[in-house]
Amino acid sequence: MGQAYAEAVSRLRAAPDEPDRVTVERAAGLLAGRAHCRIADAHRHLMRMAVEQRRDLVEVAAAVIRRLDTQDEPVISNLSDIVPPPPQVRRFEPWIAMVQRVLDISPGMAAFMTPERDEKGHLADLVWAAVSPAATVANGLRGVQLIGRRLSEYFPDVIASDRWEAYQNVLDSGNPAALGPFPHLDGLYSVRAHRLGQGLLLNWTRHVAADGESDRVSSTERLANLGWGDWDLVSGEIYWSDQLYRIYERDPRLGPMSREESDALAVAEDAPLREAATAAFRRNERVDVTTRVRIAGRVKHLRSVVDAIRDAEGQPLRIFGIVQDVTEQEDGARRLAEVERLLADEHELAGRLQRIILPIPKGPIELPGLKVAVRYLPAGQEGLVGGDWYHAAELRDGSVLLAVGDVAGHGTPAATTMAQLRHALRALAVTTTDPARLLRDLNRLTWDLQRDNPELSATAVVARYDPLCRRIVWAQAGHPPPLLSRGGRTTPLARPKGPMLGVLDDAEYQTASLDFRIGDLFMLYTDGLVEHRRRGVDDGLASVITAMDEAVAASPQQPLGRLLSRLRQANPDDDTCILAVRAVTGETRDLRHYVS
Repeated sequence: MGQAYAEAVSRLRAAPDEPDRVTVERAAGLLAGRAHCRIADAHRHLMRMAVEQRRDLVEVAAAVIRRLDTQDEPVISNLSDIVPPPPQVRRFEPWIAMVQRVLDISPGMAAFMTPERDEKGHLADLVWAAVSPAATVANGLRGVQLIGRRLSEYFPDVIASDRWEAYQNVLDSGNPAALGPFPHLDGLYSVRAHRLGQGLLLNWTRHVAADGESDRVSSTERLANLGWGDWDLVSGEIYWSDQLYRIYERDPRLGPMSREESDALAVAEDAPLREAATAAFRRNERVDVTTRVRIAGRVKHLRSVVDAIRDAEGQPLRIFGIVQDVTEQEDGARRLAEVERLLADEHELAGRLQRIILPIPKGPIELPGLKVAVRYLPAGQEGLVGGDWYHAAELRDGSVLLAVGDVAGHGTPAATTMAQLRHALRALAVTTTDPARLLRDLNRLTWDLQRDNPELSATAVVARYDPLCRRIVWAQAGHPPPLLSRGGRTTPLARPKGPMLGVLDDAEYQTASLDFRIGDLFMLYTDGLVEHRRRGVDDGLASVITAMDEAVAASPQQPLGRLLSRLRQANPDDDTCILAVRAVTGETRDLRHYVS
């Protein structure tokens, strides 16, 4: 998992495309707002979700946006027109995650950078692979925001300086180098360079006046909410930094806590963690553990990184360490997990509801004069439950009622509204078979439902087929046009007038009609079939028309199975419902072997 996580992080951070970055940042903002946590924690949570689900991070972010902010317009559209091909993925070594954890608690400006070389092997650029929180560049990017970015983007003058040659020498020879001081921006800096693995570990020091040094250290401690201390076991002297007193909310005049005072603050349930850390320390290992303490009636999560200077026999002479208050991050992670659980519960509930109210037949439906095939494709990213629906049934007068519809949004509200409209159509068909009147009544129902859900919107197309005269009469409410394949050529039908459901209380709908000949193929569908975030609607419609033409050409006697197999690919952003119809003849074969 560590390798997969590092690779997922590299894929995201190696892609500077602005639309993708905006999508991820927006999703992180929505998650942080819902879970009341920091943006950085939400960002890391998105990356973990992408690794666990083995999906692209941008797709995970888009899914979070749809779930938490479904009233907004789609974040990304027509990416194929505006996003260049992704750059080559840079693979991280497995231990880079450990380097990042060390830098996370390191004061000052430090970074581990991987080299990019030209064809001759010369150093061409350096890429941030791990970075301390205090590292920053001129445009305000800080800490982990720099990971995946190139040094030349922000410090192009370095490549032409003597330091660049020194960096290449450190990489080639392994000999460390100390460079500077040199002027940069608003101060005077020095940098120390060490080779670590195949990359460079760089540490920058800003030179300030002696009376300002303590202010700089204190500011760094407060920024990272960490303090440090050491315990000289020979002299017995213990030192705490100012921020360590603040973390423990202790008066500095009392001095550092004794072992007994520290143990009294510990949460009993964390005793196994503390015992394991003690055992690791005795094995001469560096300790990195997060435990809980009770301070002034509140529980804090404190991360401790402890090491020691030891004698030849391994006995500690001096213990030193860093304590960081990570309460906010831990609470944020807990709230993020709760939000994720609630979203999963809602998705499962909506899925069960949809399967109950919208059963999808395994084979074709045989109706008077027709064979009808149905395909339902859930949103490709994660099976988000939506409001797409269909209806195909014989009426009392021997005709056939066909319909598809689409309720905006996903989850339980969309599935519930979909059920109301579908069952309402079935009930209304007892009183009238006129598609225009049926849509008018569905519009009034939708208008009434908006009292409880002001953001409700829906589209639909309703058709009635008369098997005696082989004629289809249909009407639509803001829905994509049906497609008719005749003589091997597919065209969209001209739509009669009709607004979306629920827009106007007294909306009127018109009908259109066509003769349905032997060999014709008539298809109703929802917009997920033709709309896609990586292509325009016109391109999507053209692709579907091509698929229909190819299906008819490949199997003119049984085109339905061929057609649905060609339309099998799901839209990552939206559900799709397809209802394809052809007239029955004496030569029509059972399609169960052709429709999966």
